[in-house]
Amino acid sequence: MPVAEEYVLKALASCRSAALGAHRLACDHCGHNQVAYNSCRNRHCPKCQAGARGEWLEARRADLLPVGYFHVVFTLPASLAQLAWQNKRVMYEALFCASAETLQEIAADPKHLGAKIGFLAVLHTWGQNLLHHPHVHCVVPGGGLAADESRWVACRANFFLPVRVLSRVFRGKYLARLRQAYRRGELSFHGDLARHASPAAFEAWLKQSYLTDWVVYAKPPFGGAEQVLKYLARYTHRVAISNDRLLSMEGDQVTFRWKDYARGQRWRTMTLAATEFIRRFLLHVLPSGFMRIRHYGFLANCHAQAKLDVCRRLLGVSQTVDCDRADEVSAVSTAPDEAEAERCPSCGVGRLWVVETRPRPTAHHVRRSWPFDSS
Repeated sequence: MPVAEEYVLKALASCRSAALGAHRLACDHCGHNQVAYNSCRNRHCPKCQAGARGEWLEARRADLLPVGYFHVVFTLPASLAQLAWQNKRVMYEALFCASAETLQEIAADPKHLGAKIGFLAVLHTWGQNLLHHPHVHCVVPGGGLAADESRWVACRANFFLPVRVLSRVFRGKYLARLRQAYRRGELSFHGDLARHASPAAFEAWLKQSYLTDWVVYAKPPFGGAEQVLKYLARYTHRVAISNDRLLSMEGDQVTFRWKDYARGQRWRTMTLAATEFIRRFLLHVLPSGFMRIRHYGFLANCHAQAKLDVCRRLLGVSQTVDCDRADEVSAVSTAPDEAEAERCPSCGVGRLWVVETRPRPTAHHVRRSWPFDSS
């Protein structure tokens, strides 16, 4: 098993257990004590994303502009998905770059929007059935800065950019990057893909990919700032499968819910052997250090604050967007157990405070040195 996948499995198995250390909390009203084991904080762990998501969303609230927002999805075709799984870092990097360049180039074209845009992109690699399905979700303000940054250029109310044009430009840019990666020797071909490893076979494969339509999907615009935050709460810190979709594990069979988008978005159940379920989950482990949330254009981290100040001045607003339903958004972005962690479960009045911590113990001292009663 690759090192990255093995590390993720060990982290998830140890999450909120004595193996990662703990802290003891005491109520300031009734004196109730309880032990809380530390989380693994791995970005692939379904239990550890709520806290990180809440902090990240709070920072993003300051980036919102008082305009409509669009949701654009760039999807890698199934014919290239296996190659992407064997070459994650190269292929996912190309997916980010090709989709970002496509959006910025078409938006800057005077025939379309004629503006410098900014947007956030999030990589997802899964479908509802946990099979490999790499795609990038982009959340884009409906407009941008004029070339000289002297005015705000707004798009039409319910139309951002033509998806057919986006699809063809995206296809060309991605395949051009793939050809460059092959020439630099950055791609590996294993198993069934070995037949595409020779220069002639690889070029023929690329030509075949040019003949298919690539999927770029633009959803209707969001209704306002709070809808943008709710969307981000659902998508940015997602993992391949959340705990609420897991229904049961009996013997070596795992049953989970999945939404069948091809048949009216109906919820269905699927049962897999545990080994197959784990295999599918591990398909979506990202390379170490690979950034799955990125910002582009006037939202790029290097100059976001300065550019956003220009945008707000041109839009006639002096402060960040005020979300009327901020409390509701916060509730969406925080798991129930984390939201209630500070209130005492015994008296319901006091607050729990950390009174003792125990760092992660060494492997052979876990049992012997553990001082807390976790019963």
